[in-house]
Amino acid sequence: MALSNAQYDAIMRVYSEKQHKHRHLRDEHIKEAYARIPQLARIDAKITEISLAKIRAKFSGSHDNTNLLAAIRQLSSQRAELLLAFGYPEDYLDLKYDCPLCKDTGYIDNQKCTCFKKAETELLYDQSNIRDVLESENFDCCDLNYYSKDLINKVTGISSYDTAALALKRCHHFVDTFHSSFENLFFYGDTGVGKTFFSHCIAKDLIDRSFCVVYFTAFDLFELFARNTFSTTEEAKENQSNIFDCDLLIIDDLGTELTNSFVSSQLFLCINERMLRKKSTIISTNLSLDRFAEIYSERTFSRISSNYTIIKLFGNDIRIQKKLLGGRTQ
Repeated sequence: MALSNAQYDAIMRVYSEKQHKHRHLRDEHIKEAYARIPQLARIDAKITEISLAKIRAKFSGSHDNTNLLAAIRQLSSQRAELLLAFGYPEDYLDLKYDCPLCKDTGYIDNQKCTCFKKAETELLYDQSNIRDVLESENFDCCDLNYYSKDLINKVTGISSYDTAALALKRCHHFVDTFHSSFENLFFYGDTGVGKTFFSHCIAKDLIDRSFCVVYFTAFDLFELFARNTFSTTEEAKENQSNIFDCDLLIIDDLGTELTNSFVSSQLFLCINERMLRKKSTIISTNLSLDRFAEIYSERTFSRISSNYTIIKLFGNDIRIQKKLLGGRTQ
């Protein structure tokens, strides 16, 4: 998945800073070593002279470079011996790199270096707004034993445990097909039944696959909309781009914010705009479906019911269970 221009530029600025730092350090080393060992400057000048002669010979069609290569090796050996004699390492005057594989360019043969991929993932984690929480809320930490097998949904006839198991399977499918399909999820149910947790699980797996995920509580999202609605600053434009163009937007705890006509209209704008751009969204709420439609309008609910996979979770409050059991399941 391609980074946004702003994200890509941010990473490349870091590479540029690394290159500048190492060039400056090498120049300082050369200045210091030449002052202490004047002969080094003469050796380096001679190596440069012979290297240019080697290049000229190549372009003139001459392939007899044996003497030139031997001369360069001999001078390089003298150079190393001098450095060691004065207490310097042999490579003291060489240009260093944080990543010797790509030489701090980020690319090897026009392919992203492993260091670039790592920087990419780190940036995506930083911009997700939930970097720290994903260390403890991810698929590896998922424990369905907090859901009861005895608590049955009277409408579906399915237990809390089996409902959560189906939701988990749905979440894995969402991640596995994310690159090839467009899907949205709508989690609803009482407080503490895992809605936010499942959203975090999806977020971590997608970020690790280099997708751009942005998380907002409903309160923070609408506060951001309120600040930027009539603003034309670059920051406002970037915020809008992050919300509308990120690969996955997570809107958590919808219904806990102060709801009014502005909030309702901005929610419709957000979900509609992201649908038009084929960008996935996950919404979680404690509200019932009827209450949701009442608060945010039938038009908004119609968009969601027609374009989102709706998942209801139910059961005992997992947060309370964890406190009572000290983090253990029964």
